[in-house]
Amino acid sequence: MEIKAFEKMLLSVQKPGRYSGGEINSVVKDKSKVDVRFAFCFPDTYEIGMSHLGMKILYSQFNSREDIWCERVFAPWLDFEEVLRENNIPLFALESRDPIKDFDFIGFTLQYEMAYTNVLNMLDLAGLPLKSKDRKDLSPLVVAGGPCTCNSEPLADFIDLFFIGEGEEVDLEVIDLYKEFKKKGASKEEFLRAAAKIEGVYVPSLYKDEYNADGTLKALTPEDGVAPVVKKRIIKDLDKSYYPEKFVVPFIEIVHDRAVQEIFRGCIRGCRFCQAGFIYRPVREKSVDTINNQAKCLCESTGYDEISLSSLSTSDYREIEPLLNNLLEWTEDSHISLALPSLRIDNFSDELLEKIKHVRKSGLTFAPEAGTQRLRDVINKNLTEEEILTTCRTAFAGGYTSVKLYFMLGLPTETDEDLVGIAELGQRIVNAYYSMPEKPKGKSVNVSISVSTFVPKPFTPFQFEPQITLEEIRRRQELLKNSITTKKISLSYHDSATSFLEGAFARGDRRMGAVIEKAYKMGCKFDSWTECFEPEKWYEAFKECNLEPEFYANRTREYGEITPWEHIDVGVTKNFLVKENELAHQNKTTPNCREKCSACGANCYGEGVCFEKR
Repeated sequence: MEIKAFEKMLLSVQKPGRYSGGEINSVVKDKSKVDVRFAFCFPDTYEIGMSHLGMKILYSQFNSREDIWCERVFAPWLDFEEVLRENNIPLFALESRDPIKDFDFIGFTLQYEMAYTNVLNMLDLAGLPLKSKDRKDLSPLVVAGGPCTCNSEPLADFIDLFFIGEGEEVDLEVIDLYKEFKKKGASKEEFLRAAAKIEGVYVPSLYKDEYNADGTLKALTPEDGVAPVVKKRIIKDLDKSYYPEKFVVPFIEIVHDRAVQEIFRGCIRGCRFCQAGFIYRPVREKSVDTINNQAKCLCESTGYDEISLSSLSTSDYREIEPLLNNLLEWTEDSHISLALPSLRIDNFSDELLEKIKHVRKSGLTFAPEAGTQRLRDVINKNLTEEEILTTCRTAFAGGYTSVKLYFMLGLPTETDEDLVGIAELGQRIVNAYYSMPEKPKGKSVNVSISVSTFVPKPFTPFQFEPQITLEEIRRRQELLKNSITTKKISLSYHDSATSFLEGAFARGDRRMGAVIEKAYKMGCKFDSWTECFEPEKWYEAFKECNLEPEFYANRTREYGEITPWEHIDVGVTKNFLVKENELAHQNKTTPNCREKCSACGANCYGEGVCFEKR
């Protein structure tokens, strides 16, 4: 692409830094000296994609090999898409500005169901047929990974190959196989059949779907010689696993504009609504020395003055206090602040508060998830109201005046009393602040309550549960809003239509692909963005495809029903999920993995918390 013409195009859009490339630590190679070119596509804006840790890891890992050049591609915002289409410019990668249709791999990371139309839009902008069956050549191969692949079926018609589980090893195995097949001039079909033999690889074109008269899935049958079940891949030893020494440093501000240090994968807790807590089992931790060394290296190579410790539940890291001691030894002198997201209320100690006083001062964030003890037991939160209040008092005594609390609306068995309990709990926290003699003088408290709508997800004990209807979501949101009677509490909640469609996609089958394509062709994209989301077009797309979103979102699944993800094995067994669902309806909790093994099945990987001494 001619530089002056490119610069002129950038001047016509709102944020040219999204498309310019050339950032510090970005990787440029001689394309004549590499064997495989990989376009790593994030189906959302630059600011969101550049904040994603998985992209940072795989981008650096792929580029650490001389034979692979991995480049970044983000969904162009509406203004830049218009420029591309008006000038007949195909979607290109940031590093080389070459069209991605000329690459060997076009790889998407699927983090959120509401980004599915962006996947189709990016393929169309690249000048490629949307459906896998219409792309006849070996390259480019369209592949995908990320948490949404645990139910890959809604995108099965468009993706050649899905990576199930963690990608650091399996991605490279597939790339090496591709090199071998490309060299001998093999066909796409020959390659895909061979790739399907690699553990952690799902090739949807090798499976046929059939349905019962009532619309439920009857079978997903593999072709001869293809495994009926695809087992997820995990990295067993995080200390030995690849981690970047440097991140690409953006020119413009991104959502999480800081260094990120992963400390462990998985979660011991088993909250029954949380997909990540089950699909990333078992828990595997990095050592304190590894974390400390990697964090220091990242800060030196990027110049960031803040580093975030990344995990699903940071305070569950076994050596959290020794880790913070080690980190503070050099971060304080270098004026680098630490961010500790994902703190648990029930292990927020005075000692931990003392450590995070060294962190940049801001409000603390916790997730009680439900407003009453009964409902917290249903979801297996293993958290009492007294623990919540004690933690807030500890934070207030330490000088904090702002607390943010995350809750869910529409949880299984939820009643109006449970909803009102959210407002009452918020009021008790406000009262706790004003009852403390040592509270900060002259400052008022703010309790921020953020409420998301429950979405039943695959591989959770609540995968069998119905989501409440769109009308009921709105009624309950209004009830909660009217239950808050003080300005000391602020309330925010998610858009109801977005949550409803997310509920349909999350448990969708292969027929959902026709709906996604129809909605895309009607103009749907950036569906997670309020200014772009057009739910009426989605409802029309469902209607034209003779499907109902309520069938997927609002219907109870019988335990024996075949799910669209039945052929995926994440380690956690269906029998365990059934047992946990039954316990939920008895208001009974399950101990966390470090207290007692509940035989979920994740010990099949032979690593992690399953084999710790209790």
